[in-house]
Amino acid sequence: MARFWSAALGYDIDPGDDGDAHLRPRDGQGLSVWLQPTSAVKAGKNRNHPDLRVDTSGASAVDAEVDRLLALGATRADVGQRGDEGFVVLRDPEGNEFCLLY
Repeated sequence: MARFWSAALGYDIDPGDDGDAHLRPRDGQGLSVWLQPTSAVKAGKNRNHPDLRVDTSGASAVDAEVDRLLALGATRADVGQRGDEGFVVLRDPEGNEFCLLY
């Protein structure tokens, strides 16, 4: 999981002792992300739902970012969206939903 989110965010991985991982910005600026593993099976809605914003505008930039995340292991999620919402819903490799906003 850490490899997916590290690549998705462009962060470095600082592995922990108990299977957890800290993701840190490569330039040392900004917020870090701490990922903790769990043995619990996902049963319903995420407890946490990250929204990521595409920095560039235009459909081609959004499509390129979706393609990049799919290549990293994300999958598309159908949660009843119509296609005109201004976001794309994806799942990380463990099935947790997140949105790519544009």
